[in-house]
Amino acid sequence: MNIKDISDRIKRYRIDFPMTQTELSDRSGVSVRSISRFENGEDISLSNFIKLIDALELGSRMDELIPDYRKRPSYYLETEKKRQRATTKNKVEEKRFVWGDEK
Repeated sequence: MNIKDISDRIKRYRIDFPMTQTELSDRSGVSVRSISRFENGEDISLSNFIKLIDALELGSRMDELIPDYRKRPSYYLETEKKRQRATTKNKVEEKRFVWGDEK
């Protein structure tokens, strides 16, 4: 994924929000010129990008992209419910073959 792909997604999201570039500028504090440049695939500063994300109410999704560094990978393993093996209690026991004289 490159800058153009990201800017296209943000632009589509802004239009579907629905919000104009001017409204996004008012909400984010980023100039209309910077928004226009970004939506055309040009580079903008990281701080302006974060302002745009927050103005579009996508800030909570950043946790999915960049997880909390204080939580080790093992933290996520410990919080998952442990799987249990299936028990054989409900299985029908197979009948063992017996010879006629073993009855």
